[in-house]
Amino acid sequence: MGMSERDEVIYKAIDEILWKDWDPIGINENENIRDEYQGYTPHVFTLKIQGADVHKIAQHLYKLETIDMGMTGDKELVLNHCKTIAQKIIEL
Repeated sequence: MGMSERDEVIYKAIDEILWKDWDPIGINENENIRDEYQGYTPHVFTLKIQGADVHKIAQHLYKLETIDMGMTGDKELVLNHCKTIAQKIIEL
């Protein structure tokens, strides 16, 4: 069974947000590697449709960025950025 039209729109919007707005490794100017974050989209989509709150989505993005990708930086700034991205996803 496939996704509803609405879910497809949300899924594509999440993919776009991860690419354009989240972009933790700063590569979104290179369309040749557009698929870089697409492996993260399914889980973020699942969180969204299951009704996860901003905190839960932000924590997931933060974990991806810091643990999975090994990015470092000011924890507060990174977390705030993840919360901003999570809010965009919640509002879809």
